[in-house]
Amino acid sequence: MFPMHAAWLAAANPVLDPFGLIRATQDYWQDTFERSVLYWDVMRQRGNQYLQHMEQTKPNVLGFEAEVLMDGRDLPHPVNYELMRILPPPDTAIDPLKRPFVIVDPRAGHGPGIGGFKPDSEIGVAMRAGHPCYFIGFLPFPVPGQHVEDVIDAEIAFIREVGARHTQANEKPVVIGNCQAGWQLMMAAALEPDVFGPILVAGAPLSYWAGERGHYPMRYSGGLLGGSWLTAFAGDLGAGLFDGAWLVQNFERLNPANTLWSKQYRLYANVDDESERYLQFERWWGGHIVLNAEEIQYIVDNLFIGNRLSTAQLITRDGRRIDLRNVRSPIVVFCSQGDNITPPPQALGWVSDLYDGVDDIVANEQTIVYCVHDSTGHLGIFVSGSISRREHTEFTANMDYIDVLPPGLYETAITPRDATEDATDGDYLLEFRPRGVDDLQPLIQRRDDDERRFATVSRLSESGLALYQQYAQPWIQAVMTPEAGRWIRRLHPIRLGYKLLSDRNPLMSTIPILAEQIRRQRHPLSPDNPLAQWERSVATRIEENLEAYGEWRDRVSEALFMNVYGQPWLQALAGIGPDTARMRPHPGRSPEHQHFLRTRRDALQDRIASGGAREAVVRALIYILGGAPATDERNFQRLKATREELGKSLDLHQFKMLVREQFFILKLDVREALEALPTLIARSDATDIDAHLAHITHILDASGPQSEHVQKRLERVRDLFEQARPAAPNHQVPRT
Repeated sequence: MFPMHAAWLAAANPVLDPFGLIRATQDYWQDTFERSVLYWDVMRQRGNQYLQHMEQTKPNVLGFEAEVLMDGRDLPHPVNYELMRILPPPDTAIDPLKRPFVIVDPRAGHGPGIGGFKPDSEIGVAMRAGHPCYFIGFLPFPVPGQHVEDVIDAEIAFIREVGARHTQANEKPVVIGNCQAGWQLMMAAALEPDVFGPILVAGAPLSYWAGERGHYPMRYSGGLLGGSWLTAFAGDLGAGLFDGAWLVQNFERLNPANTLWSKQYRLYANVDDESERYLQFERWWGGHIVLNAEEIQYIVDNLFIGNRLSTAQLITRDGRRIDLRNVRSPIVVFCSQGDNITPPPQALGWVSDLYDGVDDIVANEQTIVYCVHDSTGHLGIFVSGSISRREHTEFTANMDYIDVLPPGLYETAITPRDATEDATDGDYLLEFRPRGVDDLQPLIQRRDDDERRFATVSRLSESGLALYQQYAQPWIQAVMTPEAGRWIRRLHPIRLGYKLLSDRNPLMSTIPILAEQIRRQRHPLSPDNPLAQWERSVATRIEENLEAYGEWRDRVSEALFMNVYGQPWLQALAGIGPDTARMRPHPGRSPEHQHFLRTRRDALQDRIASGGAREAVVRALIYILGGAPATDERNFQRLKATREELGKSLDLHQFKMLVREQFFILKLDVREALEALPTLIARSDATDIDAHLAHITHILDASGPQSEHVQKRLERVRDLFEQARPAAPNHQVPRT
């Protein structure tokens, strides 16, 4: 810390007597020395922890015991992934009849375990709710020849294995993909949609060109670095391996104030209380892993720069198209306005990339739910205890409800429950508000002129990569050896920052001795010490200056990108002419899909008048609730009661299919669907008809006062049910 002249301090604090000033100065410098020693001892522990962690064969930071069920290295196309079963703590009861949860961590520079980092985590929340939990992790080094598509096939095999272990639950596994694992899971679900239950993608970038000007300029990196040839160069320097420390360094560059100052000063200023939390996080943050050069090249070319995932342009090696419209499971997108790595435009832009409107979403039988947090950062989405206690708890508790939501686009809102409600249902209420694709525009803020720029980057990147591969790559690959690649990884600045401050450095040998003595006789400083106040003030100014530098750098980067790639001559050179209507394809419905939709409509037309009371009640409920501006989890509690009332043998999957079929029948021809209601309940007697109407009314009353529009729909349904009463037999008949 910087010293302060005593005369200045006395002038600034005239009430401070000279002897008090001397004591305050002595106390401050003694505390400064002690904090400095303790700080460097924490850094030494961090270095030792890093070395111990990286020496493990299968390092992870899971806070739960786990056993390996499947090793990806034993699959036909070997990968360095594993399927693990989380062993519940002794005080946690697991219900085998509940659907399993599978958490998949990102392989984006760090090691696995962040999804189960601590008790208040995605794994912890699911287990406390009684769900069996599984975890898909990975090893530090890839299998030679491993490809992204091999990893996707492995994850499909893992999810299929989890489903086979829980057939008694009658429901497919809920799968949570954090960050990079999110787009990977979406690709897998698009290829094998029948394997997956609801999918939650947390902080997952799916549309890389999307973004808001003036905020979070990471999307410009591909263009500012000259395309993906640099990725190929880094892989060649590693002799076919790409060091994940480069990705971590990119993340750290996003916030220079935190990286260069705030994180370390926070530890220094609160070293007595902060060290354990700091070391726990650094155990994951410093667990750098390695990818195959082919893997990272595929990711950069096809996702970061090419943006081909959200536009259904990816084709697998065996000719399968990866089209996210094929996903049949409900998709929950969780993102945050405070996320500088995956801002909401990148998490949600794929919806408008694929669909012109919500009718397209419905036609493809997709249910998309999104939740936008106001402020939490990227890691907070799956690490923050407050997020786990609220958002993840609500998602976990309502996955069965999400699974039966009719196709469409919904925004969630989480609000505190009324004090008069049952506390056993939790502290919060999850509400689903129907939205249109146009409602996403304020979040996505798509601009055609920006898309021209990113399309130019993509075209020029392909040319630059081809030139590098043709003229430079053969020479670099000829001279690089695996041993040279290992030395380059060892000398990476981030890795050296850990190693040089460990016990392997003899200059650190006196630090633990001094630290132990200080801990035995610690002299903490009073918070009102004037020098301590001055120190905090200086630290705040430094942080503000670094933040200002970061904002200036981001503005300059954005302006440079816009000016360079906005040049008409450069766009023309890349083949982006002035008459180009769209800079990338907007997937429409294929002829095969059009044929499928026609066949589906014809089949539904024949089923409008088919069924019984079960179909009639569900159809009526969907019609009535479709007139409400929103629905919430209380309705699901009533829907579950409806399922039990109408057919105790009807499992949740069958009930979901029933709800979806009746929803589509109403979308197909609402007038004819309603007029068929008396026919559907014609076999019910008067008592049953009264019970059905009472049940429908009870469900509506559960959500509080209804709008005039909903009341009119209820009256119409009541009239239609009454039409069946004269034709009802006088004797009791079994319910259908």
